[in-house]
Amino acid sequence: MDQTLSRSAWVRVWRRTALVIGASSLLSLVVSEVIMLALSRGMDLPGAVASMLLPVILGGPAVFYMQLRSAQLAEANRKLEALAATDWLTDCLNRRAFTTKVDVALGSANADGNALLVIDADHFKTINDRFGHHRGDEVLQLIAEAIRANVRDGDLVGRLGGEEFGVFMHGANDIVAMHVGERIRKAINALFVRSEGIAQRLSVSIGGATFEGSIGFAELFRVADQRLYEAKRRGRNRVLTDDSPDLPQAASA
Repeated sequence: MDQTLSRSAWVRVWRRTALVIGASSLLSLVVSEVIMLALSRGMDLPGAVASMLLPVILGGPAVFYMQLRSAQLAEANRKLEALAATDWLTDCLNRRAFTTKVDVALGSANADGNALLVIDADHFKTINDRFGHHRGDEVLQLIAEAIRANVRDGDLVGRLGGEEFGVFMHGANDIVAMHVGERIRKAINALFVRSEGIAQRLSVSIGGATFEGSIGFAELFRVADQRLYEAKRRGRNRVLTDDSPDLPQAASA
């Protein structure tokens, strides 16, 4: 038995095998009875049992094998899709998968609004220069873990490129966005990168945008990115998610 299949997948394999074999046995019984009635007075009990057992004995292994291979193929396809959508370093969604999922979510209006946070590591070039690119990769992994640990269930987390991450929250207003952003910022600011007796505290700057109605990812990202730039300009290690008139009001009509 292929242990790479999940428990639910094995349940589906056995259930489908049982359904196919059960239907085949019933059909075999009906057909055999019709034939025997045409030739004589019908089947006796041993004949009925034999007509139902033959599909199980002859077809059972073949049906089980086909269902198993089908489940293995479906699982392999699922893993390939997940791999294609995942950033290799941080295990977050990659940019393409993140933007696609956000655009789909934004396509349906939500009375409670939507929020996008754009998160950028502060002084990341200094970290790479000071500690090396290998430690820089470890920092990105630490940041990604801290982000995932401090968002809500169902929120989307993606790596947008380099040291920049995105968090999309469906059904979130500015208060929720600010709360989640601050939680992420504080969690990351409690982390350090260390090497050969040198330590540097990590920090991120976060820009957020919220909007009620239907809007595309590109426009929401533009506003969040502007606020990220402003957070950097004001000294970094801060969250900026104030309401902005820059969002296209016509899109909510």
